[in-house]
Amino acid sequence: MSKKKKKIGSGIFMALMVLFLYAPIIYTIVFSFNEGKSLTNFTGFSLKWYSKMFANKTMMEALFYTIACAILATAISTVVGTITAIGLSKSRKAVRGIVEQLNQLPIMNPEIVTAIGLLMLFSALHVEKGFFTMLIAHIMFCIPYVILSVMPKLRTLNPNIAEAAMDLGATPWQALTKVIVPQCMPGIISGALIAFTMSFDDFVISYFVTGNGVSNISILVYTESRRVNPSINALSTLIVVIITISLILVNVIPTIASKKEAKLAQDKDI
Repeated sequence: MSKKKKKIGSGIFMALMVLFLYAPIIYTIVFSFNEGKSLTNFTGFSLKWYSKMFANKTMMEALFYTIACAILATAISTVVGTITAIGLSKSRKAVRGIVEQLNQLPIMNPEIVTAIGLLMLFSALHVEKGFFTMLIAHIMFCIPYVILSVMPKLRTLNPNIAEAAMDLGATPWQALTKVIVPQCMPGIISGALIAFTMSFDDFVISYFVTGNGVSNISILVYTESRRVNPSINALSTLIVVIITISLILVNVIPTIASKKEAKLAQDKDI
């Protein structure tokens, strides 16, 4: 087979894969603007389902709880996971190996088992289930992903980089915040994005640890799945837009900043 035919075949295969992955999202976005209530027949363009979505108090509360929980869980788990990873990198090999194996248990453990375990724990401690319990649960299963994202980056660093910074006059805090953390920033950002996605998308654990009056988007969609509600399409489209904008900002802002730094460095050399 010629190289040209292989290239065409690869292009077709890639196009089919992209279509397979993004067709459901495109379908949801298109029918969020459907004038009728049908989810299969597009009868005309309309924004009424968006207006109904914003007027629906339950949907707005679910959106608020989802975003608030995802942001808080991401921030806390990123800080805790990064500090833990840095501490493990300075620990003895045996201790580091044991902790790394323990860190993989929440990831490998089925979500339903984790959810039941957390439900029993909160019940035994007589903790009222609600937003706080959901936040604690999300932080718990997000931290391992942050540690897994930061540890590979720490392994590539010179183990004496912190000591070298302190020899040059930096305090331990300055060595951490101005030397180690900036070097690990790609891993930290990756871990934060994974944590945000896991928290934003979680259903099983959230369903078991929340109480009446508190639900995220996944729980809301599950409760609304038994009846036709095109406002769910509008809500899903809004979520896709929010996540897309967040990903663009996360990828574009560091690129712009690095270009500005390179330009400033070039101007100084001149």
